[in-house]
Amino acid sequence: MTHDDSALIRCLSPEVQAMMGVYALYWKLEESLDALEVGLSHQECHMMVKLERPKRMGVLAADMLTVPSTITSTADALEEAGYLTRQRDPEDRRAWLLVLTDKGLEMRQVLMSEAGDLFRRASGLDADETAEFARLARKIRENIMKTGIPEGLKK
Repeated sequence: MTHDDSALIRCLSPEVQAMMGVYALYWKLEESLDALEVGLSHQECHMMVKLERPKRMGVLAADMLTVPSTITSTADALEEAGYLTRQRDPEDRRAWLLVLTDKGLEMRQVLMSEAGDLFRRASGLDADETAEFARLARKIRENIMKTGIPEGLKK
C-alpha cells in the first residue's frame, strides 16, 4: 500500500478500518514514546502513570498486567532515581505502598502532559473526537479485560 491509500481503506469494512487505524495509532505512539527523552523506560513510565495515588505492589502489578517481580525491579529503579518511596500500608503493616515523591509527582505531570500532546499529534482528533474515542476505547478495554487478557498485555 502507498502512503495515500485512503480510497482503498474506505472500501474495507468498518471493523477492518478500525483495526487498521488502531494499529497505525499504536505504532505511531510507540515511535513517539521512544523519542521522549525523560530518562525512563516504558515500564517505568507506565508505573508512574498508574501511581495516581499510593498503591500496594500487588495491586499495581494487577493494574499494570504484570508479575510482582517486574513491579519490584521497576520500583527499585524509580526509588533509586528519587521518584518514589516505599511506605508501610497503615491498613496492613505487613504490606508496602509505593508513593510518588515530589520529584515523582512532577515527572508524572510531565509524562501525562507529553502523553496528551503525543496523542493529539498522532491521532489528529479534536477534543470532542478524543472524548468519544476515549469512551469507546474504555469500552473495548473493559470487554477485553472481562473476556481474557491477551498475552501481549501480560508482558
